[in-house]
This record gives sequence, C-alpha cells and structure tokens, in this order.
Amino acid sequence: MAERLQVNPTRMELTRLKKKLATATRGHKLLKDKRDELMRQFLDRVRENMALRQKVEQGLKAANQEFMLARASMQDAALNTALLAPKQRVSLECEVENVMSVEVPKFTFHTRTPQQGDMFPYGFAFTSSDLDGAIQALAEVFPAMLELAEKEKACQLMAAEIEKTRRRVNALEHVMIPQLQETIRYISMKLDENERSTQVRLMKVKDMMLQQAHGYETL
Repeated sequence: MAERLQVNPTRMELTRLKKKLATATRGHKLLKDKRDELMRQFLDRVRENMALRQKVEQGLKAANQEFMLARASMQDAALNTALLAPKQRVSLECEVENVMSVEVPKFTFHTRTPQQGDMFPYGFAFTSSDLDGAIQALAEVFPAMLELAEKEKACQLMAAEIEKTRRRVNALEHVMIPQLQETIRYISMKLDENERSTQVRLMKVKDMMLQQAHGYETL
C-alpha cells in the first residue's frame, strides 16, 4: 500500500490532486513512449556500431600489416624521413543532431586539397610500395573510424538518457502515482464521512426544532 501525502482533506485539495494525477499519468505515458523509442534507436545504432567496428578493425589490421612489411624492407632513417613532413591536412567539423531530446555528435571532415596523391608526403623513388599500401589503407579506413566514433558516442549518450528516463518512469509508476491515488482515496473517504456526519447533525437539529415547535418527540 502506497504511503499517502500529508495534506488537508478539503475539496480544493482533492481537485488539485486530481489534476496533478492526470498530469502525472500523461507524463508517465509520454516518458514510456520516449523510453521505448530511444531503446529501439539505441539497438539499431548498436548493431551498426558492431558492423563498423569489424570494418575498422579489419582496415587497421591491413594497414598495420602493410606498415610492418614497409619497416622490414626500408631502413628506419628512410622511413622516418618519408613520414616526417605530411603534405595533406584534415579538418574536422562536429555538428549536433537531436535524437529524442539527446544531442548526438555528427562528424564531417575535409582535406586541404582534393588530390588523392597528396596523402603521400614523400617521393616514390626511395620508398617501398608497402608503405604506399599502408597509407592508402589508413586513408580508406579513416571515414569509417570517424563514423564509428560518432556512433559510439551517440550510443553512450543514448544509454545515459535511457537510464535517466527509466528512473523517471519508475518514480512515477511506483511512487508518485500510487501516492496521489492513495491520497485522493483518503480525501474522498474523509469528505464522504464529513458529509454523512453533517447530514446526521442536520437531522438531529431538525428533530430538535420540530420538538420545540410542536411539543412532540420524533421516532
């Protein structure tokens, strides 16, 4: 049995609590709908996240293999010199997308020049083709890495919002709404009791007035 609120059992208080109960019930339904929709979108993003993670891990594994081959075929000094001064520059922009009141990041990137060859910061005469493959593999996996970071952050934020919404739903469902219902029931019973007591007093007053006016007792 829910614990009732400590209020005065008046009709004005009863009206106020009934309005509050209607608002809480409507809010409970909206929050449940929000929680369910957030959970659906969260699960969709989790599935996309798993597929992206596999793609990124495969791309990074391929790039690492190419780089290890390049290290085996080139001297350390030549490899360090080749990668010392990059030609290409990447700028990252972060926007915000609203998903069920959750602000999730949206990443876009731009390179300084559109030329594909600018990703190689060296001449091809003194480097290994394995190094070219490693850089090419990293360039290909880079967009997927950004998308993965975007979706993982979105999943993290949505999971926190789902937990917050779940706590609010439980508080309304198991605490606030039962308290209001129990308090409304208590006030209604008190008002009915007061009404019956008032009616009994009025009947007694009527009997007394009849007795005084006519000089006889009522049954």
